[in-house]
Amino acid sequence: MRLIRVTDVLDNIRTAVARAGAGSSDFDLTPDIDLPGNRKLRPAGVLVPLIEERGELQLILTKRSSALKHHPGQIAFPGGKVDPGDADVIAAALREAHEEIGLPPTQVELIGQMPPHETVTGFSVTAVIGFISQPFDIVAEIGEVEEVFAVPFKHVSNLANYAHQGRMWQGRMRLYETVPFGPYYIWGATARMLRALAERLPQ
Repeated sequence: MRLIRVTDVLDNIRTAVARAGAGSSDFDLTPDIDLPGNRKLRPAGVLVPLIEERGELQLILTKRSSALKHHPGQIAFPGGKVDPGDADVIAAALREAHEEIGLPPTQVELIGQMPPHETVTGFSVTAVIGFISQPFDIVAEIGEVEEVFAVPFKHVSNLANYAHQGRMWQGRMRLYETVPFGPYYIWGATARMLRALAERLPQ
């Protein structure tokens, strides 16, 4: 089997995210949910941090603290809402990644960004793809991040690894995306945004 170089994968990602396309949503899999047209979405930015390890591209993810009030124990990208001091969603994503996992913004090469993703919590989230140019000391934010781990990018870019599951939401069944990896149950908005990226890439 032909080995694919990390530079080739990054080029594929760069080409994929440069193409125009519609955004994604936590409601994509349950399209008959009636969403109010005048809803106000808060802007947020998350970083999709990619790094080369032993010749393979890896995706860095976090496991949120189980003590958090919102989304405890869930797998997430580093990121969060746009604060008043942030210039844009890219600045927010880089700031949050520095706070949550200790990633210096100067070590991130921006590859591109995906169209916004609407969450059930009322955010419009922009996934910013970045390549980490050199190793860094991972420092998990105390009280916010329980674990920082890596997943092979080839796993989350393979559509065959995705599956739909469902749970009750506001009295009805809502389907959601999943892309589990080992002990990590990657689901919801994180999985949906990863699938949106995977759908743009060669399979």
